Amino acid sequence: MSHRWRWWAAALLVWAGAATQAAVLDWSADERNRILAHGPWPPPPARDPGNALSGQPAAIALGRALFFEARLSAGGVLACASCHLPQHGFADGRPRGLGRGTPGGRIDTPLDRHTPTLLNAGHQRWWNWGGAFDSLWSQALQPLLAPQEMGADPTRITVLLQSDAPLSCLWQRAMGAPPPADDAQAVLVPLAKALGAYVATLQSQRTAFDQFRDALARGDRAAAARYPLAAQRGLRLFIGRGNCSTCHAGPLFSNGEFADTGALFFSRPGVVDPGRHGGIATLLANPHNLLGPWADPPPAGADDPALKTRHVLAQHRNFGEFKVPGLRHVAQTAPYLHDGQKATLADVVDHYDRISPDRLHADGEQVLKPLQLQGTERADLLAFLHSLDGGPVPDPQLRKLRCR
Repeated sequence: MSHRWRWWAAALLVWAGAATQAAVLDWSADERNRILAHGPWPPPPARDPGNALSGQPAAIALGRALFFEARLSAGGVLACASCHLPQHGFADGRPRGLGRGTPGGRIDTPLDRHTPTLLNAGHQRWWNWGGAFDSLWSQALQPLLAPQEMGADPTRITVLLQSDAPLSCLWQRAMGAPPPADDAQAVLVPLAKALGAYVATLQSQRTAFDQFRDALARGDRAAAARYPLAAQRGLRLFIGRGNCSTCHAGPLFSNGEFADTGALFFSRPGVVDPGRHGGIATLLANPHNLLGPWADPPPAGADDPALKTRHVLAQHRNFGEFKVPGLRHVAQTAPYLHDGQKATLADVVDHYDRISPDRLHADGEQVLKPLQLQGTERADLLAFLHSLDGGPVPDPQLRKLRCR
């Protein structure tokens, strides 16, 4: 190579290095710390509180089989997977879930709330939009038994578990004994705990954001530069002026609590959804909560998971508050909010861009204020939100289940 060509090659390397440097925003130390707080991902495996079956492979295998089993429902037409579809990020893509308008009726009547994703559900503190459940397994009992949803009959379920050879074998492996024929609770609770063990394994994949976050953590500027500048600008808005990370905090992009977002909370004309206020009342009245006799004690030396339930107290401000959803995989789980009233992510951004402070609770510090987005900020924020998509979620039990 001639001296002239060597000079050009060196110049190109310098130019490429400068371009790489320019592809990373100048993050302050405070911004960097805020970004790092949204990881690392993935977290340690989730465990369903009050559920001794959680994390056990045999229970997970049984739970997966039950999750896709329509014969658990009245008429054999609905499974858990009918509303939590893997191809929709374990949601259903509808504004509101569908149920029976009357017990035993057709599955064509909208329920009051949007079907939430089950991805990363095992890492949450409370379950359903109002936090009416303190474990995955207690939450699983609600749609299973609700007449407007699966409408399961314990006697029919027991007969199914005893007569279907694969299910019977899976149950025996997970529980160590066949299902009892004369005790509905002794069948339904372990069944729900197997479902909870399976759902706890549903975890979203690593994302472009995670790659960027980890590159910042190790000081790898070249790797950080692979994260698009639009997403970086959206991230800066998210953790900064937009104040989004106050509620959408931590690795889950959720603080696990409840908030008033200024959205309408009428379930239908004349009927108001009380949100967290009603959820607490339902939680405390539920015999299957973590304070009840069906919850398994925590392992020796572990924190008591029932502590949160023992001290929860409904307050006036909880009326109309709904759970802050995690944002991982958010682009795949439209529509949005507790009743699916926002069809797209762009609609959600527009809602917070123009939110009216007069619609929010006045007590306490007011966190939400109109974003008042300018220029490319709307597109940048959407670019960041799309960077939280980790792609298809692998099924932990994709191979055909066999029990011998």
